Amino acid sequence: MRSLLPLLLIAATPANPDPARDPGYAVLAPDTEQRWVPFQLTAGNQIRFAMTLDGVPVTAILDTGVSFSVIARGSRALDPAQVRPGGSASAIGGVVPIGWMTTRSMSVGGLTRTGGGIGVAALPETATGSAGVDLLVGRDLIGEAAIDIDYAGHRFRLLSSGRLPFGGAVAPLRLSPELNVYQSEIMLGGRRLGPMVVDTGDGSAITVSQAAWASVGPASRPMTSAIAYGLAGPVVTALTIVPDLMLGDLDAREVEVRVEAAGGFSQGIAAAGRIGSGFLQHYRVLLDPKAGRMVLSANADAGTPPLRSTSGLLVGVLTDRLRVVHVMRGSPAEAAGWRNGDTICSVDGAPIPVDYAGNRLASWSVAAPGTVVRLGMCDGSARSLTTRSFY
Repeated sequence: MRSLLPLLLIAATPANPDPARDPGYAVLAPDTEQRWVPFQLTAGNQIRFAMTLDGVPVTAILDTGVSFSVIARGSRALDPAQVRPGGSASAIGGVVPIGWMTTRSMSVGGLTRTGGGIGVAALPETATGSAGVDLLVGRDLIGEAAIDIDYAGHRFRLLSSGRLPFGGAVAPLRLSPELNVYQSEIMLGGRRLGPMVVDTGDGSAITVSQAAWASVGPASRPMTSAIAYGLAGPVVTALTIVPDLMLGDLDAREVEVRVEAAGGFSQGIAAAGRIGSGFLQHYRVLLDPKAGRMVLSANADAGTPPLRSTSGLLVGVLTDRLRVVHVMRGSPAEAAGWRNGDTICSVDGAPIPVDYAGNRLASWSVAAPGTVVRLGMCDGSARSLTTRSFY
């Protein structure tokens, strides 16, 4: 797990869609297979890339868990005069108000859509994994094509459905007629769980509803807690590591699983859970719902056990400090009395660097059990934390 930063989730399903929301007309260029789109994987595991909207360059997140593409209210590509009320959308964390705006054209890789429209909503940095995101690209724009996501190469491309550019494990995939999102299913603890939304905008690995988890029945498995951020705000879930999980032909070992509370987002959309980018990033992935399949070819890091926090502190990175956003249940940090909002300005005497997320200093939170870490608080005091295994 990325225990050094809050794990982020994104999902939105517009409620009561306006019948006037024309999906537009999308075409793939003859050379679409050569038009790879480079991307950055954000700290929250989102796929961030560049595209154009009405001829304006924008920064976007590839989000197969979104029914309709959404533009940020603060984007320079937004034309306020064209925005009209659109009701509300279900999102992780609650419900968000949404507007609607018509578009002339949208282009990404070898795909161009003429006409149609997009949703309009606030896209906070906590939910997109990075600042300055203009757009969430959803099923409405890309659902008719196959998506070849090369996580190891940090690139993706859009293909005609039916193409099979590489081999690997195969799992079922479809577009839900009710939710208009990508769906599959998993086998966990000998039980088939579905539908599972395949959500590249969800930075976690596997998330299941409380009811789905209860049907599996591993009550004695060690569990802790974690926090995630959706478009509508933060959500606390249970967290554990399962020894194995099946996704079609794929047998995955040591997989991080989050369990939502009763009445959570998955239950609200009648899904068993979600398969997120935190899981998919260990593979090259082909999503082809029209052909009914998802193909996964293992990257070099597939099968590597997820990082487990040994401190119990999940932190957000500010310019020169860390802010505690969640204290994990049953952890050394909980036992030592840490609280949300505590701020850390140094680790073992070293100040928090600008590049903290990719710096070796950040590994203190997953240090070997028994390590004593000296944390300098921003109020001038100092605290020691002894790491241990707790889930």
